[in-house]
Amino acid sequence: QHYFIQSNLSSEMGYKFAIDRGGTFTDVFVEYPDKSQHVYKLLSEDYHYRDAPSEAIRRLISRYEGFEMGYPIETKNIDWIRMGTTVATNALLERKGEPMAFCVSKGFKDLLHIGNQARPSIFDLTCKCPGVLYSNVVEVDERVIPGKENCGIFPENSVGVIVEQQLDKVKLTKNLINLRNKGIKSIAVALMHSYCFSEHELEVEKIALELGFTNISLSHKVMEMIKIVPRGHTACADAYLTPHIQVYLKGFMSNFRDNLKGVSLLFMQSDGGLTQASTFTGSHAILSGPAGGVVGYAQTSPTGVPLVGFDMGGTSTDVSRYAGKYEHVFETTTAGISIQAPQLDINTVAAGGGSCLVFRAGLFVVGPESAGANPGPACYNKGGPLTVTDANLVLGRLRPDHFPCIFGPGEDEPLNEAAAREKFAVLTEEINGYLKRDMSVEEVALGFIEVANETMCRPIRALTQAKGHDTSQHYLACFGGAGGQHACSIARSLGMRKVHVHKYSSILSAYGIALADVVHDTQRHCGLKFEEENWKQINMMMETLREECRVKLGEQGFENVHLTTFLHMRYQGTDCALMCSASDPSSYLSNDGSYLETFESNYKTEFGFTLSGRDVVVDDVRVRGVGKSEINFKDEDYGRLKEQQEKEIQIYFAGGYHKSKLVELKTLKLGSHITGPAIVLDENSTILLEPGSSAEMTSSGLEITIEESSSKALTTDLDPIQLSIFSHRFMSTAEQMGRVLQRTSISVNIKERLDFSCAMFDSAGGLVANAPHIPVHLGAMQEAVQFQLKHCGDGLAEGDVLLSNHPCAGGSHLPDMTVITPVFFPGISKPVFFVASRGHHADIGGLTPGSMPPTSQTLEDEGAAIYSFKLVENGVFNERGVTEILMAPGKIPGNSGTRNLADNISDLKAQVAANQKGILLIQELMREYGVEVVQAYMNHIQKTAELSVRELMKTVSADTIARTGKSELVASDQLDDGSPICLRVALDPVKGGAVFDFTGTSPQVIGNLNAPRAITLSAIIYCLRCMVGYDIPLNQGCLIPIQTVIPKGSVLDPNSGAAVIGGNVLTSQRIVDVIFLAFSSCAASQGCMNNITFGSEEGGYYETVGGGAGAGPHWEGRSGVHTHMTNTRITDPEIIETRYPVLVDHFSLRPGSGGAGLHRGGDGLVRKLRFRRPLTLCCLTERRSTAPYGMNGGGEGAKGRNLLMRARDGQVVNLGGKCAVKVSPGDVFVLETPGGGGWGCPDNEKTHQSEERKRSRVDAMPGNTTHGKFPRVEATGSVAQYVRNQESA
Repeated sequence: QHYFIQSNLSSEMGYKFAIDRGGTFTDVFVEYPDKSQHVYKLLSEDYHYRDAPSEAIRRLISRYEGFEMGYPIETKNIDWIRMGTTVATNALLERKGEPMAFCVSKGFKDLLHIGNQARPSIFDLTCKCPGVLYSNVVEVDERVIPGKENCGIFPENSVGVIVEQQLDKVKLTKNLINLRNKGIKSIAVALMHSYCFSEHELEVEKIALELGFTNISLSHKVMEMIKIVPRGHTACADAYLTPHIQVYLKGFMSNFRDNLKGVSLLFMQSDGGLTQASTFTGSHAILSGPAGGVVGYAQTSPTGVPLVGFDMGGTSTDVSRYAGKYEHVFETTTAGISIQAPQLDINTVAAGGGSCLVFRAGLFVVGPESAGANPGPACYNKGGPLTVTDANLVLGRLRPDHFPCIFGPGEDEPLNEAAAREKFAVLTEEINGYLKRDMSVEEVALGFIEVANETMCRPIRALTQAKGHDTSQHYLACFGGAGGQHACSIARSLGMRKVHVHKYSSILSAYGIALADVVHDTQRHCGLKFEEENWKQINMMMETLREECRVKLGEQGFENVHLTTFLHMRYQGTDCALMCSASDPSSYLSNDGSYLETFESNYKTEFGFTLSGRDVVVDDVRVRGVGKSEINFKDEDYGRLKEQQEKEIQIYFAGGYHKSKLVELKTLKLGSHITGPAIVLDENSTILLEPGSSAEMTSSGLEITIEESSSKALTTDLDPIQLSIFSHRFMSTAEQMGRVLQRTSISVNIKERLDFSCAMFDSAGGLVANAPHIPVHLGAMQEAVQFQLKHCGDGLAEGDVLLSNHPCAGGSHLPDMTVITPVFFPGISKPVFFVASRGHHADIGGLTPGSMPPTSQTLEDEGAAIYSFKLVENGVFNERGVTEILMAPGKIPGNSGTRNLADNISDLKAQVAANQKGILLIQELMREYGVEVVQAYMNHIQKTAELSVRELMKTVSADTIARTGKSELVASDQLDDGSPICLRVALDPVKGGAVFDFTGTSPQVIGNLNAPRAITLSAIIYCLRCMVGYDIPLNQGCLIPIQTVIPKGSVLDPNSGAAVIGGNVLTSQRIVDVIFLAFSSCAASQGCMNNITFGSEEGGYYETVGGGAGAGPHWEGRSGVHTHMTNTRITDPEIIETRYPVLVDHFSLRPGSGGAGLHRGGDGLVRKLRFRRPLTLCCLTERRSTAPYGMNGGGEGAKGRNLLMRARDGQVVNLGGKCAVKVSPGDVFVLETPGGGGWGCPDNEKTHQSEERKRSRVDAMPGNTTHGKFPRVEATGSVAQYVRNQESA
């Protein structure tokens, strides 16, 4: 499919090809020797040819020359070939790269398996995590550690690095020979602190080369940045993908005469720059194709206005932002692998033309499953499911006669609209039966389109609004095959007035590759403070990197190289580093302060403030060298030879079919004007103009103007389509509240660890939306809001903000401070809704720094306790009052007031600001739809969650009665001190309800394992969501079918003075274990968060450590992962050793600690910390005397152990589960975390039968009709990374 355009792309007289090889189609842009341009599209995989890009070049040259050219292709008239490819991405997704091995410092063989120890999906009981890329591990005997002042082990070395153990070359050589004998030819090497001491990695490389390894990826060469886990993942990705890319390149070049000798062959990298084929590596190739699209719209869209890129394809949609410069990120996750490399910030949304459409529990759901290319949408006539493409087809927004006959089993049929309509008719009947309505096929199809559009709007809001940019001031730059059908609607929803569709929109990635510059990007670790005495050293690093760029680009023929120097800067003691360039990007450090000014300006823009008086550290120096392509083009009128042609068609919009125009883009002349409704057909895409929009043909394509539309008139009655849309809007509100809190907070816990939750509540205090989902916060804030509503009564007024953290007032533990804002609306005397934010404050006083004393016995020991306090009254922040409260614990002998008052005050103000953001967004909704309508949909969304849980309870009741003849479930377990937790669940098989009765549970205990009532409710919501098996709104509705009986004064509802710090982090896990035991869902996981704190009066460090996950009826337990009520990321070993007086000597799995069974439980972890200064070590752990249970004959998981190895005498001491001890330099703390229980006995036939019954029950659960049949599309980019990070806070 092709057309010609005249242009003046270059002064050279040969063929110039720019190619984007995608997963489904390969797009080609070519300039012929006569300066005419041509675009072409063909399938990326086809049995008629070996390689799509080569075949495209052959066909295009043959067509121009007038004869059929064969292979090898003649190259004498080819000037250059530029290509973007998904070869690396596909190999990573499908795990089809080069077999490789991983070489890592001794003691860290399982480091990449453990990763950051967080599970990707917090409600997935299988804890399914992406596998590692390597097949073998070599532990390298060597050790380098950072110098440290006042080190009790190496007192003479306070700066630089210390080589504690030289590389054992003999042992390494032996191990590498064993690898070669296994057929391994590619290795990745990541040694501790190689970012600043590369000698050992270089020695490994030298030995490996001598032994014949063909690919060696050294982590310090791939990306010289601190953090061994992402650096190791990146090195592995490079070793896994680069040989695969080289094989592809060799095959591609072999299709040309003399292997393309003398022809410039360049490849697009993830950062938006081109590089030579010889330097195109796996770690820089992940976003090769999509990066071309960003360059394409950035170079061709109207200048002077910020742009949002919208690239909608078959399986997903990519969104990005451009405001005069490319926005890069330096660490992302793709296919479960953390990649540390410069990449354009391209965010993939799991909504595309092939996204599956499902009606589930009253909600219209789009994706994340995708039909892909095979079987594809229902209209492909290959038995595929209903998709977004089918919805557009039945609405008349796609024209079957515009598509080639490549569908059906024989790939020779047109699009089958009848097949799509038939499946929509079945779905419509199901929806009408459920809702007792009379919707038409078209109304249902349009509903799914509206939900899909809102799904794609959410990440755009996160890229703009949530970062402080006004979304409405952006243009939407639309490209990709499916984007044109949705652009008008999305722009209108976001308040945008303009949409730009370039004339090459269907192949814009290929065109962007043609326009891209050649780039060499290089980076070195620095680690120096930004102060004058270090400027000379930093300047020397700058010049070294600049010279490298000049040389590398000079070798490619570029004489004038544009250099931009960046410093990766952060405030000391924080992790939020920003990549900053000076106003003059070629300047060196001097007294002008340009880099510091840029850093402070960017920091204030990003976070709303600066940290005056805080030292600034330069983590890395980076130089980006650009060789300008100097490509100029002249835009021409499309319709030089043809008159504008229009046909009349019918298209369905809200309210019915509309008479519409059908126009071919190639017939439009410059200045042609079209008013909607209309379809503008391009050769490879369809552009929909909705009623109220118009388009003008410009020299570069269509510029669409969106007229402001009046709000859609809604009633308080349930509209299932609007229910799905409101669900997205409510969640988006909670998410944006979280972004504001993260931006404006100051503490490490909230800003960097993201240990917070934001939520909105109805007028009765019932939870409506909570994002993201930190398990221990689920439902707990609802208790806090409802307590305040009852406590304050009519005493709330506009301008009031409440603060609370007390366990008896809905709190979880004292460091979790909840800020609640009632929201009023003109003419209504009582609050119409509430917003709240809960953040973990690093210190609020008490016995020990961090306010988590392992030996606390009363609530007073744990810090400041607040029932209800007006933090803001009549709009005035009561700083004096809250200061008195936070310092009050210091009046108690042995206790202290808060040790970091300034951070407390700043974070509380940030929580108030986050609440205000939520208020503004919901008030905007209320102005748009009316207070009554928004409140009604808050209730509707809660009802949806209620129905989902009732369906689950009915299913579980039926299964329980079938197995036991009873509708009652019973279970109990105990804490390490012997305190029992008992549960009896009475199921109602008719109404789908249940009574969770904890009668028989232990009275409250003298220690701190008491759990506030809110913790039990959070645990119940978490367990129900896991058992439902699909996404549901997590709100008050989940608990409506559940009645809870929790004895007052028990360990699950203690009296007001009881210590609770362990209840939040330990007892919560046991509650989950008991619930899953009652429901026979899975074996017990490690049942502990393994809370470890060390420090002194100068400061401290706190971490939680993963263990083994429980096995289930059809899965093995995951090893080395956090489970259930926590999902906290662990700090990278290099960061710990650099910033704290401790060494991580060992961090690996604990083999054999998982319970035996038909499916084994996951193994726990072994972690050894060696202390470098006198410190206090605190342990708050469980499952040290009671083992995680197995299920259905499966074995128990191993118990955990806490050991201390004394340096002075070699003694090994068992510390028990809870302790606070003094440690000396050289002492080693050994943490062995519990394993997960096993499931089933392999020799027991009844177990096998039970497994099959359990499988059937899971598959039959509501909403699982498409689950497992079609692949889920992974969301990627900074927005998805942010959500993942907070869900692992």
